[in-house]
Amino acid sequence: MLHTTPGPNFRPDDPGEGHSAPDVGPCALVLFGVTGDLARKKLIPAVYDLASQGLLPPTFSLVGYGRRGWDHEVFVKEVKESVQDYARTPFVESVWQELARGIRFVSGDFSDPSGFRRLRDVLRELDENHGTAGSYLFYLSVAPKAFGVICEQLSQQGLARSGRAAWPKVIIEKPFGHDLASARELNRTIETFFDAASVFRVDHYLGKEAVQNVLTLRFANRLFDALWNAEHIDHVQITMAEDIGVDGRGGYYEGVGAGRDVMQNHLLQLLALTAMERPPSFTAENIAEEKARVLSAVRIPADLSQHSARGRYGEGRLGGQKITGFLAEAGIPADSTTETYAAVRLAVDTQRWKGVPFYLRTGKRLERRVTEIAVVFKASQHVSPSELNSENALVIRIQPEQGATAHLSSKVPGRGMEIRDVTMDFNYSTAFSEESLEAYERLILDALLNDHLLFPPHREIELSWQVMDPIERYWAAAPGAPEHYQPGSWGPASGDALMTRDGRSWRRP
Repeated sequence: MLHTTPGPNFRPDDPGEGHSAPDVGPCALVLFGVTGDLARKKLIPAVYDLASQGLLPPTFSLVGYGRRGWDHEVFVKEVKESVQDYARTPFVESVWQELARGIRFVSGDFSDPSGFRRLRDVLRELDENHGTAGSYLFYLSVAPKAFGVICEQLSQQGLARSGRAAWPKVIIEKPFGHDLASARELNRTIETFFDAASVFRVDHYLGKEAVQNVLTLRFANRLFDALWNAEHIDHVQITMAEDIGVDGRGGYYEGVGAGRDVMQNHLLQLLALTAMERPPSFTAENIAEEKARVLSAVRIPADLSQHSARGRYGEGRLGGQKITGFLAEAGIPADSTTETYAAVRLAVDTQRWKGVPFYLRTGKRLERRVTEIAVVFKASQHVSPSELNSENALVIRIQPEQGATAHLSSKVPGRGMEIRDVTMDFNYSTAFSEESLEAYERLILDALLNDHLLFPPHREIELSWQVMDPIERYWAAAPGAPEHYQPGSWGPASGDALMTRDGRSWRRP
């Protein structure tokens, strides 16, 4: 997962793209929620893209489980259309024909034992004819309330526990609960039926190449490693901005909000990667341990009224289009108190980060779609503030364009000593001839290979909720609705005030 040329003693475990293909043996991927948007637009195309790159065995099988009464031919047609519409790699008939030989569909309800008996029979047929030998990966692309019943049904059919030559595993999608108590209950439920080491929790952001590269930039480059501490860093900004709204997901989003939807998982994961100590080795276990230490050390401010902000987009225009306000979206009640923008200042209570604030923000209907980590360095002691028109920063770009930019100060040509901001830029698309795997390709492949590096274990999930729960409780008790902001802006005035109180300002990506 760490793909650049390493420095001394830097030993990532993955060979990276451009090297020999990993050894994925005969196996079956079983997709629950196969008729949903995630499966159709991301998961099924990712399977094809892996196959087209030679990363899946010829005996790989894809099994869909859903309530629709499709026969085999209809399901194969649906899968083919999904591939043709959304796959990243070109459609090649020979690749498709090989993949199609392993496609199966099972019709059934999640609470229907007869459907799971049919699934068991299909998997036994694949064991016999494709050599899968009990090696199944169950992908639960469904609402969290269905996780427990599906896992129990699989267990009752003898499909959930590992045998000597088998490795049944389960992938679950966020949200992993809506608070600490529900996350713990969810973990207990799933691990009642599956071994803890067989559970893979997907945060698709961790599959992005630029996220994985955070550790390489830090630990393989003395230039940054030596400066990565409170002596040199003024503050860190972590931003995930979207220009879209709830996009037809009002029923899901209501009561969840930006804090639970993005901050608890994506942004706290990025904080942990940015702030963690160098692990003794770059294994999944050691990296998870260091991330957990960071999350355990995160402290929320004593006065959240001054150091957090919530907002909600109203009606307006964005990109020349009329935008419906959040309260007018389908599925949103008129008295909703759900936020679409959230920001907070956090601290990491370790010697390395003593006194360094971490500012997290996320929002919908903002000016543009961008996710980045900005590490802002302290001003030079050798130049007076009046001479500086810029600040040193390392900005790690995660989307839409992956890469990193170093912001430096340089003299403007001429006789005077005018200093201006200049940039040194690294872009994945131009720096490497190898193509990166798309996030879901990487995550599916790693789960098949039993590599946990990109999957947060249940301890990380619970520690993240320990950070988020008191913030959510404060927001729930605060009087009034989230502050209004215009679509196409960078959020409510309270979000800017959170920074200006500290004598700082948000970057404008």
